[in-house]
Amino acid sequence: MAFSRTAPKFFKLSSDALFVEEVRDIVGLYLAPPERALVLCVDENSQIQALDRTQPCLPMRPGQIEQRSHDYTRHGTLSLFAALDVATGKIIGRCFKRHRAREFLTFLREIEANVPSDLDIHIVMDNYATHKTSAVRNFFLKRPRWHVHFTPTAASWLNQVERFFANLTEKQIRHGVHRSTQGLETAIKTYIEAVNTDPKPFRWTKSADDILNTIKRLPSNAPNRRTPRRNDSNFGIRTLGALIVPAFQFSSFRHYRCRGGKWWNLGIGLKRLAIVRTLRSRPTKR
Repeated sequence: MAFSRTAPKFFKLSSDALFVEEVRDIVGLYLAPPERALVLCVDENSQIQALDRTQPCLPMRPGQIEQRSHDYTRHGTLSLFAALDVATGKIIGRCFKRHRAREFLTFLREIEANVPSDLDIHIVMDNYATHKTSAVRNFFLKRPRWHVHFTPTAASWLNQVERFFANLTEKQIRHGVHRSTQGLETAIKTYIEAVNTDPKPFRWTKSADDILNTIKRLPSNAPNRRTPRRNDSNFGIRTLGALIVPAFQFSSFRHYRCRGGKWWNLGIGLKRLAIVRTLRSRPTKR
């Protein structure tokens, strides 16, 4: 049996019952925005780390790429709330220490202050719990010019502000040295100012029909494909079964001591191995 050296590619399709309707709604905003209205893609980039490498980076030079130490020192985190104007590419952004509904409401009020009162506001955002609290719902109910468009679950690729977050990480944060959250916030504000000085909107090219037809061409079992996770009850057994080749020819319970005082109880049957449980107790007396 041959094994590929490349990492497997995983994807996940949305199981949202309103997936088709929401795709058509949001893509329609991108391709044919309403008149006298502003379409904003809103989201938060949470837990941005202020990282400082333990040694200075070696800059790129002819024949050698940029090199950095593998370890770092973290000096705190920030959360960035951002709104992307789909028509112009301009950004409204603000950093907070946390990303609760309280901070989200503060950011919505900042958007309100930056948009002319004679324009309607259509915002595209995901189904994060912070966006659906009673305080946020009351904010929208009291302001009839606000119109909310939720992306389907597991479909953040529909939100154009995610592309801005990717550019911010690749061009400003990843290669920078930030010894404090204040320095990180300054770097983020500098990048946003540079974008707003010469804004360039993203161009959406796919229609809703194109997206839905692409999904229809996927195999029938595609929605069941997902990235294996450590909390999957079968993930550890599958991994262990793939690594352990020999069979055990005895049937009994044995205890093996590991570092840290952990005790593993392995129930070993004829030609099979099953993990029973992990114990933090003394070994059984013999």
